[in-house]
Amino acid sequence: MTEENPKQFHRPIRSFVLRQGRVTESQRRALEQHWENYGLSIADGMFEAETQFGRLAPLVLEIGFGNGRSLIEMMEHEPEKDFIGIEVHSPGVGSLISGAQQGGLRNLKVYREDAIEVLKQVIPDESLSRVQLFFPDPWHKKKHHKRRIVQPSFAALLRQKLKPGGIFHMATDWQNYAEHMREVMDVAPGYVNLAGAEGYIPRPSCRPLTKFEQRGHRLGHGVWDMMYERRD
Repeated sequence: MTEENPKQFHRPIRSFVLRQGRVTESQRRALEQHWENYGLSIADGMFEAETQFGRLAPLVLEIGFGNGRSLIEMMEHEPEKDFIGIEVHSPGVGSLISGAQQGGLRNLKVYREDAIEVLKQVIPDESLSRVQLFFPDPWHKKKHHKRRIVQPSFAALLRQKLKPGGIFHMATDWQNYAEHMREVMDVAPGYVNLAGAEGYIPRPSCRPLTKFEQRGHRLGHGVWDMMYERRD
């Protein structure tokens, strides 16, 4: 008779669901032909910006870049900065790499893995100038709120990775999630809300206006931007 293992193993709570999206031919080619120029994995070890980009520049990390169009626009408008994009869905990763390759952009590296694990395992402490989280899954049902990526533990993790003076920029089109983000970040140690008592800021020029957002504005939907600075 074997003794039962008293330990119980639980799946980690994920803020995303892997969906089977269709990868187009151009996205497939980009993944196959240009991944070695842009792609990285946790297995590659600690991220070293000077080795990857051949320079030391302000480093911006975006979590969940979707189809990558906004991130490409940011890279074009801020060539003096280097960017890390993290996205789990292959069509979006392929689209971003395709666009970067066509535009001759070299200030980009991409991870196709869980952002939390990338941050924990390979991003050096105090290395990021800005972290971007735009329109994450709102998990709008109350029973799913625990899946929202913005939680106290996430705020603490980002604080480790941001440089003093670094910015955490969030945007959402769900008011309830915006309120949740503020509830978490307003009490997170080491951060200051740059909007002060107002809480929210107008969309800054560094965040491109997406077609989805333009449509939302026409329909009267709100969008809430928040910026928090790491102060210590």
